[in-house]
Amino acid sequence: MRALVVVDVQPTFCEGGALAVQGGNAVAEAIARYAAAHRDRYGLVVTTQDWHVDPGAHFSATPDYVDTWPPHGVAGTAEAELHPALADLAPDASVRKGAYAAAYSGFEGVDDEGRPLADLLRHAGVTDVDVVGIAESHCVRSTALDALALGLRTRVLTDLTVPVTPEQGEAARAAMAGAGAQLVTSADLAS
Repeated sequence: MRALVVVDVQPTFCEGGALAVQGGNAVAEAIARYAAAHRDRYGLVVTTQDWHVDPGAHFSATPDYVDTWPPHGVAGTAEAELHPALADLAPDASVRKGAYAAAYSGFEGVDDEGRPLADLLRHAGVTDVDVVGIAESHCVRSTALDALALGLRTRVLTDLTVPVTPEQGEAARAAMAGAGAQLVTSADLAS
């Protein structure tokens, strides 16, 4: 069974948000269109969200944008909710990550009942994942690498994600491909 894993598509990472990635809003809308048109391809659709309560040194008043960041994805705020473009997504499962730590990978998240993403996928019989979301260079990369480490066949839909910078995106794609991820576009899957 294949799952669609929608990583951190939240206003906090889109234009106007606390830690905006250029192109975030457009990617959110593209993911929503793709998911609506191709829901039948997936046995499970899962969303992840940064949901920071007190992530310690992850937040900084003087961030280095490598290990420390300005406050973002603050639990309970509108910026931490799913992007409005995903209002009709109706995910089968949602996990939140990073309450008290950095947490880049969706696999560090748990659902409202405390079940980790890996357990949710395993319980549903998922063997393959398509990973999309924000930002390709950080949380998408970490989620894809963890999926591969768990033995899941992993595709990253490169047109449905956006990096913080082009250089970081290139490095992330190299790392994901090097670990065994298949890099494809959503148009590639139509053929």
